[in-house]
Amino acid sequence: MEAEPPLYQVAGAAGPQGDEDRLGVPDGPEAPLDELVGAYPNYNEEEEERRYYRRKRLGVLKNVLAASVGGMLTYGVYLGLLQMQLILHYDETYREVKYGNMGLPDIDSKMLMGINVTPVAALLYTPVLIRFFGTKWMMFLAVGIYALFVSTNYWERYYTLVPSAVALGMAIVPLWASMGNYITRMAQKYYEYSHYKEQDEQGPQKRPPRGSHAPYLLVFQAIFYSFFHLSFACAQLPMIYFLNHYLYDLNHTLCNVQNCGTNSQGILSGFNKTVLRTLPRSRNLIVVESVLMAMAFLAMLLVLGLCGAAYRPTEEIDLRSVGWGNIFQLPFKHVRDFRLRHLVPFFIYSGFEVLFACTGIALGYGVCSVGLERLAYLLVAYSLGASASSILGLLGLWLPRPVPLVAGAGLHLLLTLILFFWAPAPRVLQHLWILYAAAALWGVGSALNKTGLSTLLGILYEDKERQDFIFTIYHWWQAVAIFTVYLGSSLPMKVKLAVLLVTLVVATASYLWMEQKLRRGVVPRQPRIPRPQHKVRGYRYLEEDNSDESDAEDERGGGGGGRGDGVEEEVPPVGPKSGPEPAGLCRRPCPFEQAQGGDGPEEQ
Repeated sequence: MEAEPPLYQVAGAAGPQGDEDRLGVPDGPEAPLDELVGAYPNYNEEEEERRYYRRKRLGVLKNVLAASVGGMLTYGVYLGLLQMQLILHYDETYREVKYGNMGLPDIDSKMLMGINVTPVAALLYTPVLIRFFGTKWMMFLAVGIYALFVSTNYWERYYTLVPSAVALGMAIVPLWASMGNYITRMAQKYYEYSHYKEQDEQGPQKRPPRGSHAPYLLVFQAIFYSFFHLSFACAQLPMIYFLNHYLYDLNHTLCNVQNCGTNSQGILSGFNKTVLRTLPRSRNLIVVESVLMAMAFLAMLLVLGLCGAAYRPTEEIDLRSVGWGNIFQLPFKHVRDFRLRHLVPFFIYSGFEVLFACTGIALGYGVCSVGLERLAYLLVAYSLGASASSILGLLGLWLPRPVPLVAGAGLHLLLTLILFFWAPAPRVLQHLWILYAAAALWGVGSALNKTGLSTLLGILYEDKERQDFIFTIYHWWQAVAIFTVYLGSSLPMKVKLAVLLVTLVVATASYLWMEQKLRRGVVPRQPRIPRPQHKVRGYRYLEEDNSDESDAEDERGGGGGGRGDGVEEEVPPVGPKSGPEPAGLCRRPCPFEQAQGGDGPEEQ
């Protein structure tokens, strides 16, 4: 009687075909090792490389979208809360009933001073903070400070609102400088991942051609500012769905207003001191502030969880290792560059025009004539016009570089001249469509201005060692312009329009002069970025062009033979040693070699 075959084959035992399986490969101890640990037979290296870099490009797009949505939520929450807070605190009845003699107007004035004055000192600390924390973590920290400002409105007191406003003022320039740097770095990374074959042929140490990332930068800046300008519309949601139900109509709030538009002086002179028909319940205010707090927290999570790093770890180390004194000085040294000097008037105008949209058009022309209940819709018109027109920045892909920026300046020039001679009558709604059109067209010019300037800086300054300095200078001048508007808020509207007009003309002429110099071949004078000076010992990267090696190592590698502070010296052996000396520097045996009783491998 034949024995039944075992249910499970014994490992290494001969199968029905002897020592070979169905594929003809020997089994058991005779099986070739390559069949077990070798490469997958259907592996396509080129296809896998293509898929890898496609995932990298999708990751860059995810970073851009996350940073854009995070910036939109952050600024929308900040503007919406500040606008609602100032309207509530303006009402006399609300102040007396809710807070008595606490002095809310004085607290609000000091809070606005903290927000507008503190950024003037940002040039001293912004580059140091960005290099210390890194671009992504600086964005996260600044968004967290914005969330802190939102949280202090749960308990409105001097010791909560004013310190949080000062902290917010300190975070404004670092946030937007790191955002601009981040979007530019993403465009450069996308170029690297799209042209990886060219990078392999040229070598890892060779820089890509100048201007090669410009098309991607135009697209990414258009995406970023499309989302950013939507923040003005998001900021109006608390007004539209909550606060508008408590406001008086224009016949009550504008009963004492005599002049609007170009004939007005200050901000809403003659406006009624009571704007609320009924006071909102504290429970409803807490619900609205909780929703805003949740949006601020969501912005923090987006930046933390979805935004990848702007630089590789080795690049972050190199950026920090140029010395903190040099990092502090380099923004000031970049004043030598004539390109930045010519762009400073445009930086200042960029701060003027966005404040004029929120205070001049929206308040001096809009609220002054059609009432506070239509403020939200005017700013929504500005926001949607700016967001939709940010796509016009893509015209730079086909048109000469100055065209979008000069076109936005020309549109603002035309609107400023029209506003200079227009004084709408108070409490008249027939010209409401003109206000909406003016706000939307001003948004178109703002979009061309913002996208054009950020793209221009990313194209002119491609070196990753300079970008954070350049965007810091740009947003610092914007902050100085906003501070100037804050100081001159009580001036007549004609003076504000005249200053705006002169700044715009000077900025456009200065920019065109800069482009003319570049076409003539004038070479800009840029400050030298010092080489990284690493203090660590032992760990070195393996590239031939070692970014971490010290000057002493570089000289020794080139035949100089010098030693620096970061190079360890070998102690010569004390006792006699048999045999010839090794040709190179001796090294101590590793612990495994010591355990084996050897002195390390022989030098070849």
